[in-house]
Amino acid sequence: MAAWHSPSAAWRERSWWGWGWADEALDDDACRRLAETALRPWMPIDGSVLPVPYDPVLDPPRLIPPSIMEEAFTADPVIRAAHTYGKAFRDVVRALHGRLENPPDLVCHPRTAHDVVATLDWAEAVGAAVVPYGGGTSVVGGVEYRGDAPWISLDLSRLNRVGEVDEVNHAVRVQAGVFGPALEQALVPHGLTLRHYPQSFEFSTVGGWLATRSAGHYATGPTRIDDFVEALRVITPQGPVESLRVPGSGAGPSTDALFLGSEGTLGVIVEAWLRVSRRPSDRSSTSVAFPVYGQAVAAVRAILQAGLRPSNCRLLDPVEAMLNAGATDGQARLLLGFEGPTTPLLADAVTICADHGGTAATSSGDQGTWRDAFLRAPYTRDALIRLGLIVETVETACTWSRFDALHAAVIAAAQAAAPARVAVVTCRFTHAYPDGPAPYFTIITPARRGAEVAIWDEIKAAVSEAIAANGGTITHHHAVGRDHLPWLAEQRDPLFTDVLRAAKRTLDPRGILNPGALF
Repeated sequence: MAAWHSPSAAWRERSWWGWGWADEALDDDACRRLAETALRPWMPIDGSVLPVPYDPVLDPPRLIPPSIMEEAFTADPVIRAAHTYGKAFRDVVRALHGRLENPPDLVCHPRTAHDVVATLDWAEAVGAAVVPYGGGTSVVGGVEYRGDAPWISLDLSRLNRVGEVDEVNHAVRVQAGVFGPALEQALVPHGLTLRHYPQSFEFSTVGGWLATRSAGHYATGPTRIDDFVEALRVITPQGPVESLRVPGSGAGPSTDALFLGSEGTLGVIVEAWLRVSRRPSDRSSTSVAFPVYGQAVAAVRAILQAGLRPSNCRLLDPVEAMLNAGATDGQARLLLGFEGPTTPLLADAVTICADHGGTAATSSGDQGTWRDAFLRAPYTRDALIRLGLIVETVETACTWSRFDALHAAVIAAAQAAAPARVAVVTCRFTHAYPDGPAPYFTIITPARRGAEVAIWDEIKAAVSEAIAANGGTITHHHAVGRDHLPWLAEQRDPLFTDVLRAAKRTLDPRGILNPGALF
């Protein structure tokens, strides 16, 4: 099998068809053991394992790179295959089946902002679309071009310098192609941290976080990438745009806000100044069991509305707690953690939980088990796909007063749309706010071989309709891409859409940047 070596880690092979490192994916024997030990008791499967594909077969590229930038471009089949899709369920299934109908004609690895300018100029001249690409972890069709024109995947991972670390102002200047671990390693000698850890942390980039308005691991307080942005530098087809580096400004609508979440449709983010902070010196955590799920939900609301801001405040429903935290008592689990001078805060949160029927654990075993499962989840997801299951996740945010109805509607919609109405649906809170939670649902159901994508589409549509009908956002942190676009129109005012289209016409008049995403 040919290898795709990420420019940020050329010594290790990335999986071109699935998640993460190729050597960490479950092999055939591990998939079969997973089926026997974890699946058969509750999910009908036949035990067959879909084979891992070998070298992909692609149509020849329709573009010849410009001679002046030839070294920045590649038409290598494995690299093109790796840049065809993101990492959603439907992406992995199609790659496993060898369905790579519209790969990028070329992949470009610019090393400087000037290379980005030159690539956009050339793409305009030849009528090619350009899709900016960070780590490729999109689960909403954000890096997949679905049009007819020839296209270029603009992989920014060689724009990977961590520039100035400003210890006086607690900020760092960083290029868009820097991966999460590299940024944190650069900050360690200074005792600083960005404190932004999405589940994709190891395989996603600063530019990707900014372009999709990602949310980190921390459940409350500063956790969205928006919270850390001090200034941006963006290359558009019409020229560069830079925002003023200041701690705050009331000078009209924010330049940064226009590009945050724009998903590469308005310009290519090439550099940012980000706010950093001192690494916390103290942490404390516990888990709390609740026999009644509704009481656990009420406890989370009370904790946030009391002004407490735990770094970890993840509520796992009883099934999620069983599958991913090893709980066998049928109770929900609330994973609580605080940073800094934490003991009084944790005690206050535990007291609130007790007032709502919760019992704190004497050890943090649930925390460690869940953390390990959280980090391994994408690899396990790929194994379940190979075993013939659909594994889908949907996430949203809503007000507390709407949560009960939304929760019931999503579960009912998923089960009604699943084959033979057999589906396991779990829910956890990834983030929590004083005015509402961000529930994250996992849906697992058997699939018919060859019909996986069609079934996935039906479930995705049914659940998305349920979310929209019950006052939830179509996405809290997975971005819009192409998969969420039909429901974005239901929550975004048409007049504001016209404003964004006007910005698109001004910055990208020929419409070459990530066509079909967000608009």
